[in-house]
Amino acid sequence: MEDLEAIKPELNRIQQRALIIGVLGLALAGAGAFVSPQQFFRSYLFGYLFWIGLALGSLVILGLHHLVSGGWGFVIQRILEAASRTIPVLAVLFLPIFFGMSDLYIWARPDVVAADEILQHKSAYLNIPFFWIRAAGYFAVWSGFIYFLNKWSVEQDRTGDASLSDRLERIGGPSILFYVITMTLASTDWVMSLDPHWFSTIFGFIFVIGQVVLTMAFAALVLSKLAQYKPISDVIERKHFHDLGNLMLAFISLWAYVNVSQFLIIWSGNLPEEIPWYIHRMQGGWGILSVFVVVFHFLVPFVLLLMRRNKRRANVLAKIAVGVILVRFFDLYWIIAPNFYPHGIHVHWLDVVTPIGLGGIWVAAFIWQLKGRALLPVNDPRLQEAFAHE
Repeated sequence: MEDLEAIKPELNRIQQRALIIGVLGLALAGAGAFVSPQQFFRSYLFGYLFWIGLALGSLVILGLHHLVSGGWGFVIQRILEAASRTIPVLAVLFLPIFFGMSDLYIWARPDVVAADEILQHKSAYLNIPFFWIRAAGYFAVWSGFIYFLNKWSVEQDRTGDASLSDRLERIGGPSILFYVITMTLASTDWVMSLDPHWFSTIFGFIFVIGQVVLTMAFAALVLSKLAQYKPISDVIERKHFHDLGNLMLAFISLWAYVNVSQFLIIWSGNLPEEIPWYIHRMQGGWGILSVFVVVFHFLVPFVLLLMRRNKRRANVLAKIAVGVILVRFFDLYWIIAPNFYPHGIHVHWLDVVTPIGLGGIWVAAFIWQLKGRALLPVNDPRLQEAFAHE
């Protein structure tokens, strides 16, 4: 913890500014809720899904790290742990969506369900009580894995018990499996059911990969800043950034693959209950945004990350990571907003203020968690083995 003293003033400054921005942003969003409650809940859902992606993406990458125990994972382990421990804050921030159910989901409106035979058939699953029971289950599963992944890690710091490494390895696989299952169901509940007549079996996995891409970029960005300080500066090497760049490249490629797969399957099927989802997103301003996402979420970072020198230079990789994070923001908006505005692109000031407010609170919570532990797992025997092997 003594090594944190050098960086704590900088972390405190960022945390203070983030908290101020978060409070002001949510205050403005709250004022906007009185003027346009429907728009507020739409913007809130969009912003919330972006930030929870960082906590859940951290959970799955943390599980992957404990499975493989590579040097790249140890240098970002505490970043991932801190991000995952923001899940209690995100669980509380999910509660306001309860008040906007009828504004967000047409299946939550009894008059609409009464006039729609398809929604009547789906009502056993798509109903408000069951929606919240499932949501509670998702958060319980995520919180359970996050609790043990963090508990055993900090216990090992304190006691040096080598057997805890085995526990972390054993829980790594199940944490990934249950995350994929629960996030697939959660994305169906929270996003796909915005258009309850449309469905895709790949949609949940697209959400999973999107969160992993976002988190890998975030971890690379934060690491590039922490690498200037001890103890990270004592162990970090260019090959660690190179490994993170390779992982970003792999997951970006996988993101493109599953998106193209979904598009080709639905487009070739040409079914009236499926094809409108893409038609709405390929016309007017939405079509322009879709091209922007394809170019800057895949083509540009793919080409940049193919170059070895870009992945081995922390400042260059950080800039690529910033770009990936920003474009993920637009990608999520492209997925969600056309459900409310199918005939043309629409941007409300709440779409900007609300995510920024939520982001300020999340960043403040993340830094608070990051400051609570040493920046490296000091007593994990796998760390010495990984660096010695490399």
